[in-house]
Amino acid sequence: MTEITVPGRPRLQEVSADIYAYVQPDGTWWINNTGFAVGPQGVAAFDSCSTERRTRALLETIASVTSAPVRTLVNTHHHGDHTFGNALFPQATIVAHERTRAEAIAFGPARELPWWQNPEWGDLPLEPPFLTYTDQVTLWFGELRAEVRYVGSPAHTNNDSVIWFPERSVLFCGDLVFHGGTPFLLMGSVTGAIEVLEQVVRPFGADTIVPGHGPVFHDDAPIADTLAYLRFVLDLAERGHAEGIPPLRAARDTELGRFADWPDAERIVGNLHRAYAELGGTPRGGTIDTVTALTEMVDYNGGKPLTCLA
Repeated sequence: MTEITVPGRPRLQEVSADIYAYVQPDGTWWINNTGFAVGPQGVAAFDSCSTERRTRALLETIASVTSAPVRTLVNTHHHGDHTFGNALFPQATIVAHERTRAEAIAFGPARELPWWQNPEWGDLPLEPPFLTYTDQVTLWFGELRAEVRYVGSPAHTNNDSVIWFPERSVLFCGDLVFHGGTPFLLMGSVTGAIEVLEQVVRPFGADTIVPGHGPVFHDDAPIADTLAYLRFVLDLAERGHAEGIPPLRAARDTELGRFADWPDAERIVGNLHRAYAELGGTPRGGTIDTVTALTEMVDYNGGKPLTCLA
């Protein structure tokens, strides 16, 4: 019998004065981190959650810190674990990169998905961002500045943004890093993610980084681990593509080595589909057959739906 580990309770962590990370263990499918900052004009939140229950718990946690309203909600990218709960922020201006809005609308609201053990999504109508930017927008918390920046290239998705507090050296990096979990690049780019981590994330030199999944960290090790995995995927893809081996077979024939203990190992299949597509000439972040990739991830998982404990 497979043992099912129940995720731990969300943890609120003040990473700098009036800047908070909301960390949701165990950080696997549909269980993301969010955050928020409090200023004289109110609260800005960074991402919502996947389900109504989890998003309401986030709102209750914010209310335990301050009675000020949440006036702004920033989405770091379009994936549903970071956007489905947007509808529960009715007083907030929802801000994101322009492609985040387009991708959220294309995906639609929370609903039953055939590849996962679906959680109880709750009543979450589609609420996409409605204030968008192309490169950067600045938030102010009194005199404290936060820069919301598009990373410039497809990486985890084709619309990733980070939130940078330069005076506090705090970075919310969204799903560019899965700390202790398997990265997922199916809707982004393996080569693009490598470049973004090396050329965008690392140069911040942040003292504190809040990842989209997993614990807050204060050194380069989680970034180095992520880069090692991405290079492992890219090397495997280059060999498999050259030899005409399909992604699912390449994944099944591969020992994951140091990455075998990371949760959600089946993501190797989706990551290989993305890398194969780019090796075949598809632009970074370009359209590929995600349905086939997700179906083959289920096959890799023994034919069982992907585990979701959200």
